[in-house]
Amino acid sequence: MSILIDKDTKVMTQGITGKTGQFHTRACREYANGAECFVAGVHPNKAGQDFEGIPIFASVRDAKDATGARVSVIYVPPAGAAAAIWEAAEADLDLVICITEGIPVQDMIEVRHKMRQHNCRTILLGPNCPGAITPDEIKIGIMPGHIHRKGSVGVVSRSGTLTYEAVAQLTELGLGQSTAVGIGGDPVNGLKHIDVLKMFNDDPATEAVVMIGEIGGTDEETAALWAKTSMTKPIVGFIAGVTAPPGKRMGHAGAIISGGKGTAEEKLTVMEESGISVTRDPSQIGRLLKSVLK
Repeated sequence: MSILIDKDTKVMTQGITGKTGQFHTRACREYANGAECFVAGVHPNKAGQDFEGIPIFASVRDAKDATGARVSVIYVPPAGAAAAIWEAAEADLDLVICITEGIPVQDMIEVRHKMRQHNCRTILLGPNCPGAITPDEIKIGIMPGHIHRKGSVGVVSRSGTLTYEAVAQLTELGLGQSTAVGIGGDPVNGLKHIDVLKMFNDDPATEAVVMIGEIGGTDEETAALWAKTSMTKPIVGFIAGVTAPPGKRMGHAGAIISGGKGTAEEKLTVMEESGISVTRDPSQIGRLLKSVLK
């Protein structure tokens, strides 16, 4: 079992002909069952061509109809990425994973509103995220596959690099992962911590969860308060940005403290009060998780 994706997932790449799309599609095909999973590319002006044997279609709907792909990964440049998300949602895909960084916030507000207005069932992961990986089965995104091992620890994170750090620690300690999900750090995005926690809670193969957050917003607090009454599995938490000054944006577009809300200490306090084991030292995430499994 896993969440979101597995070895049988059929994937298309929107933006497959660009340098980034080519590089990461190739890497994903080379990982585990990727050669069977990545079945289509999309580019409106290059239909009928192919990328290393992967057929390219003019639209998401064409790619879906021809190959049965139900998941899309987006490497389209920022100016067109929100439109690419909407095209995938209009085609009624199961999941769209948007890797693109730097999409204008206004564009994301508009596309998220349209998805809600039309009651789209398509799940959005990202944008500005590393993607998702179910170890030894499939990776969709830009994470380094070699650090992952199959196991029972779910990982959900707003930070790409800290996702890799936590996974590497877990693997070094002999703790494999069920699925690792990077939700991205933009202020307007798809899946939140709480959504992924609910999936891990329902997944019989996941025994514990690592939740990594950042300063800014209240998503981590919302997830923690839900977990306090509803999560049946242990969670270990870390918040990046303990030393960040209020009002200063740190890295991700969504990582900004405003009105006294969204500080690392505030988040960590709510998490602790909700029964989540937290660390303020990112190098201890793996050891802390191992300790709660004993």
